[in-house]
Amino acid sequence: MEAKIKTSWFRAFYHRGGIYLFVILLVIVGCFVSGEFLTAGNLLNVLEAVALLGIVATGMAFVTYSGHLADLSVPSTIAFSGIMTVAALPLGLIPALIIGILSGLAVGALNGLVVGAFNANPILWTLAVAFFMEGLMRFVWSNDQLYPNTEPGTAGAAFVKIYRVGLGPIPLIVIVMLLLFALAHFIMKKTRLGIETKYVGASRPAARSSGISVKKVVFLDFLWASFAASVAGIFITSMNKLGVFYLGQGYDFKSVTAVVIGGVTLSGGQGNMAGVFGGVLVMGLLSNIMTFMGVGTFHQKIVTGAVFIMVVGLHRYQMSKKGADSA
Repeated sequence: MEAKIKTSWFRAFYHRGGIYLFVILLVIVGCFVSGEFLTAGNLLNVLEAVALLGIVATGMAFVTYSGHLADLSVPSTIAFSGIMTVAALPLGLIPALIIGILSGLAVGALNGLVVGAFNANPILWTLAVAFFMEGLMRFVWSNDQLYPNTEPGTAGAAFVKIYRVGLGPIPLIVIVMLLLFALAHFIMKKTRLGIETKYVGASRPAARSSGISVKKVVFLDFLWASFAASVAGIFITSMNKLGVFYLGQGYDFKSVTAVVIGGVTLSGGQGNMAGVFGGVLVMGLLSNIMTFMGVGTFHQKIVTGAVFIMVVGLHRYQMSKKGADSA
């Protein structure tokens, strides 16, 4: 009985922010690895390095929280919003940014409609959408990279500065990430959508029987995920100074990893945005430490994958124990 109480306490603590124990542990390890680790410049570099991931994770968290595992069309949404923004730059910077966001939202609306209204398998459907969107971009732009006109005074010149400007030493992308995390936290914990998303993630049939419009909730969750992906798409396109179909590759897996490490359960209905932010920090710190240690990118991916496998395995073990306890 005492062991069960301790296990329940640990699980509750972890989902309420225990991820920051790992953040502190990594900071301690980093201090031993390099004397430059705990400098303001390096820590700001860590935040800037994970900002794109963090932005995407603020949206992916809602899909996972609602019990739909992941949106695998996120990489294509990132690329599509970016390439549409570049294509629309002759209309001006603001219209181009609006078109880029709306283009990404269109993908999210399609996902939310099909998964929410027709109960399609979210993994299979969003994967199919990803393949379709990649094929569409390849066909329309003939596999070519789309470059903005960066001559002084043009909308393209202003666009490529978006990733490179900031408030003092703090890059704009870091500020946007923090604002989106704050907004996502408010939506998840203080609004009807967040509360209903929790119920849908915990039990979709029970949510439906209690009067919740599951279709609407799922639609809005996928729409938020695509909005976050669109914002990331604009930044990553600005960073690379080009729009192309492959720019978002890998952000589906990385964002799900951060979300799950941060305590949002794959089964849905549990987790919070503070934990997701902690998961993003863990991935950023881990990568930064491995870079100081001279670990190559390929090996870093192996470590990241191993961490994800361990976290998912721990989650499944906890769920089986919980099921055994309640049986």
